[in-house]
Amino acid sequence: MSDESKNKPLRPKPPLSQEVGAKAERKLRAQRHVTRTVWFGLGMMGLIGWSVAIPTLLGAVLGLWLDQRYPGGRSWTLALLVVGLAIGCWNAWYWVSKEDKAMREEQEDNDE
Repeated sequence: MSDESKNKPLRPKPPLSQEVGAKAERKLRAQRHVTRTVWFGLGMMGLIGWSVAIPTLLGAVLGLWLDQRYPGGRSWTLALLVVGLAIGCWNAWYWVSKEDKAMREEQEDNDE
C-alpha cells in the first residue's frame, strides 16, 4: 500500500444500488445543464476578456490625455497602460478564482 492510502480514513462503501443511483442522478443532472454550461463558459470568456481590456484601455486613454496636457520626459501612456493591464489581470484572476471556488463547492455538495 502507498503512504497516501494508509493515511486516508476508510469509509464504508455504500450498497451497489445506492452507488448506481447516485451516478445516474449525477449523469442526468449533467445532461440537463449542458446548454447552461456552454453559455456559461462563453459568458465567462467574455467577462474575463472585458475585465482585462477595459482597465487597460482606460489606462491608455488617461495616459494619452495626461501626455497631451502635461508633456514631459515621462510617458504617462505607457505607465498607465501597464497599470491598467495589471489591474485587469488581477480582476480576471479574481473572477476565475471565485467561479472555481463556487464550482468546487457545488461539486462537493453533489458528491455528498
